[in-house]
Formats: sequence, structure tokens, C-alpha cells
Amino acid sequence: MPAVPSSSPPSPQSEPGGDIVVQVFGRTDVGRTRDHNEDAFIVADLTSDVATVPTEVRRTLAGKKGSVFMVADGMGGAAAGEIASAMAVEAILGDLRANWVVGDTSDAEGFVRAIKQATKSANTQIHGYATAHPEYRGMGTTATIAGLLGDTLYLAQVGDSRAYLVRNGVARQITKDQSLMQKLIEAGELTEEEAKLSERRNIILQALGPEPYIKVDLTHQTVRRGDTLVLCSDGLSGQVTKEEIAMVVTDEPDVATACKLLIERANFAGGPDNITVILARFEGPGLRPPSDEDEVGHQEFPLASDGTPTDAVTVEVLPPAVLRRPGARPVHLGESTVPLPPTPTPPTPTTPPRAETPVQTPAVSPERQNTGRLLQLSLLSLLVVSLVYFVYRFFVGR
Repeated sequence: MPAVPSSSPPSPQSEPGGDIVVQVFGRTDVGRTRDHNEDAFIVADLTSDVATVPTEVRRTLAGKKGSVFMVADGMGGAAAGEIASAMAVEAILGDLRANWVVGDTSDAEGFVRAIKQATKSANTQIHGYATAHPEYRGMGTTATIAGLLGDTLYLAQVGDSRAYLVRNGVARQITKDQSLMQKLIEAGELTEEEAKLSERRNIILQALGPEPYIKVDLTHQTVRRGDTLVLCSDGLSGQVTKEEIAMVVTDEPDVATACKLLIERANFAGGPDNITVILARFEGPGLRPPSDEDEVGHQEFPLASDGTPTDAVTVEVLPPAVLRRPGARPVHLGESTVPLPPTPTPPTPTTPPRAETPVQTPAVSPERQNTGRLLQLSLLSLLVVSLVYFVYRFFVGR
């Protein structure tokens, strides 16, 4: 059951009753080492029911049904990752249209529940597709979904694509990676600096598709005037620091140019993965100005259980599924994330042990056997003659 934060999440509000203006742009790039792009993203105004992969900066007013921004990073080899990320975007948007856009409510809890249900629906569809197509078995995708309703962002997280909020020149991560490194950092086994250098940094613990059930991490964040949301795949966050992200976003007023500059930085750092970035800047009189008392970071959104296995107190252990990320070993869901103590290495002997080779009697040919017998008879005869001679000389010749 999700932990309930000490304070309830704020309900959507406007102050002093004006509009909330959103400027948004997204961009994706194959990177410098991959031959195809397995990332996908979408920007959707749910009030007007318009969803696009924007080719230019979009400027919209926040409506009563809200807006959604999403990044998905596919995995699974061949075309499987590309299929999974595209399916995730389509399934989540379709479910929101069917169950939220056409509804009569516009409250925060209903919005979050709709996002959560859409995420689970995407997981079911991807898992079902992989089950029906053995060549795509094990495929999956991350999903980071940010929904804006009123002055609050509501986020659903599966995997390790990230959301940052840039405010007053500082970038803070408002999602939490569902990754091995994050678990080790929380357990005190690694520092953030050590995690960045670890060979296991690409191992994730959840994704849409590999398992029939998932646990969606639900969080919320109140936005202020001048804030910028940064959604990105790990092709950016793995190569560009949050300090660099903050600098680019703060110094560049045009969100399209800022996206381009961030991708260029990731490619300059090596570009080992696909790179996807969405920037959404929030302005307008409907938002309060920033305050030093504002809390920015990972804040859970309390949502009552909807009765699915992952919401129950007791969870059935699911069969393991392998999540393959480029450059990392496979990891099984449910696998312990606490490192085992190292196995003692036996001391190396100074002299290598001798092999136990069975003694074999060499084979002797019949000719050599006959020669040996003649030699033995000759020696025996010589011995007898010598003995006779010795006896004769000793007893008779005296």
C-alpha cells in the first residue's frame, strides 16, 4: 500500500484566478552509437483532445481536463523496444481519452487514478502482445507520465526515465528511478557519485511489458510561475548532469532551442543511447510566484487501493522476467538488490597439483621378448661357468 505523506497533496488551484500558460516542445535523437530509435514521446492537451509530437513550440492554456507529457524508452532487442514504447504511448493516450476525457469529473484524485489505470492498461497490452509473439518475449519500455491539472503536476513512474523541475536556476529530480542503483543508494551501499560510475547503472527493476502486474509510483508537485518541467530518457540523464540541465534551461528562453542544446550535450558526451527530451515551461497569472518555503522533490500521492494485486498488502510472488538494458547484465524482477558478500577465493598453491595419471604397462613386441629371454640365458650361463671356474680354482687348483 502506498505510503501516505505527512501532508495531503494540494488540489488544483489558481491564483489570482488567471490563466496558466504552457509552452512545450519535445525532441528525440538516435544518438551516436545506435542504428535505430527505440524512444517515443507525446504531448497532449486533454481539454481540446489534441495529441502531437510537436515540430514547433506549442503554446496552450491549461484547461479543466489537463495536459499530459510522456516519455517512453523501449528495450528488448531488434525492433521489440521500438514496438513497446510506441504501444505504451498509444495505449496510455487511448485509455485517458476513453476514461478521463469523456468523463464529467475534473478532480485531482480522478485524474491520478485515470493516469494510473492507463499505465496498467498499457502494461497489460504490451505483455499480451509479447506473449502472443514469442519473438518479442521479454520486451518492455519505461514510462514517465506527467499530467498537469490546475497548478499541480501528477506523475506516474515505471522504470528510469526521469522528470526534473527547474526553478530559479536549480534542477531537482521529482521522480525516483526504479533501478538497482537507486535501491543501493537508499540502502547506503553506494553514493550517487559511485552509482554514476557503476557498470550496473543501466539495470532497471520495472518496465511496462515483462510482467503481468506492475507497481506504478505516483507523485505530485506544485508548479510556480517560471518553472520548467524536463522529461527525458536516460540517454540524456545518463550523460548530462542536472546542473548542466538547469544551466541550459535557465539561460535559453526558447524551449525548442533548449531541447536542441541538451541533446547536443548528450551526443558530445558520447551519445551511447537514444536521447529524448520534453520541456514544458509554465507561466501566467494563474500561478503563484516561487517561494523559499516550497517543497520540490519526490512527493508521493496517496491513492486508495483499487484492488489489483500490486495494491494489496500481501503480494503474490510473480514469476521472474528479464529486463535487458544496453550494456548491462539481465536482471530478474524480484531479485535481491542487496549485494551478496564476496565468495572467498581459495589460496593459489605454490606448486600446481600433479595430475593423477594412471600407470600403464608399455606394450612389448614378441621379437623383443625373445631377444630378452636369450639375453637372460646367456647371462645365466656365464654366471654358472664363472661359479664352476671359481670352485675349481679354490678347491682343486690349490
